[in-house]
Amino acid sequence: MEPNEEKSLKRRPIRKSAAGIVIIIAGFLLLLFNVGVISPSLKHIFFSWQMLLIVIGIVSLLSSENHTPGYVLIIIGSIFILPRIFEFTFNVSHLLVPTILIAIGIVLLLKRFPHHGFSSKGAMQSLENGYVHEENIFSGSKQRFLQEVFRGGHISCVFGGSELDLTQTTLGEGTNELEITTTFGGVTLIVPSDWKIVLRTTSIFGGFSDKRTHIKESTDNSRVLIIKGSTIFGGGEIKSY
Repeated sequence: MEPNEEKSLKRRPIRKSAAGIVIIIAGFLLLLFNVGVISPSLKHIFFSWQMLLIVIGIVSLLSSENHTPGYVLIIIGSIFILPRIFEFTFNVSHLLVPTILIAIGIVLLLKRFPHHGFSSKGAMQSLENGYVHEENIFSGSKQRFLQEVFRGGHISCVFGGSELDLTQTTLGEGTNELEITTTFGGVTLIVPSDWKIVLRTTSIFGGFSDKRTHIKESTDNSRVLIIKGSTIFGGGEIKSY
């Protein structure tokens, strides 16, 4: 088994059990609040949209090979939850954009050093050996895959979008995996109508759907594209001409 496949298998149980664990923890916290073990004055901190972003970010770090969306969500949630904990004489929201830009800059620099735990697969956008490796942060891309065979890869969009046209290529033999992660962003895939595609995505305040209106049944079942990953406050769609 290849290292990437082994990592993917290890992360699948985390993806499946994350929602259950979060609900159980929320239930215990609510119970402790109701019986008076935790002061009710803290309830607005633990049960807030800011804390939800932080939790989603932590789950994303544990369940995805691409850590950038998780870090961004944790930073945004932490910045906006600070006024609920401390009293500031200035508007904390003014720190949001500068802090995110600094964090993204640090992430991009550290991506050059694999031992820091950041993904270091190729450049921000690269097409090589049948794989696509793309990351869009506060930006977007629109490109056509012109290599002879498509084997998968990964696409990440954080406050950005991506459109990938795969109509000029052929799906590789066997199982091909494309990991897609969107956080406040979206991905559009344009594929031939006869491709066999299996969706294994997790959506939180978002969704990923196959919107092909005319799907031709392929007689070749030896070529499959598995799309996995997560859409958080974002989405994705599959289309064909």
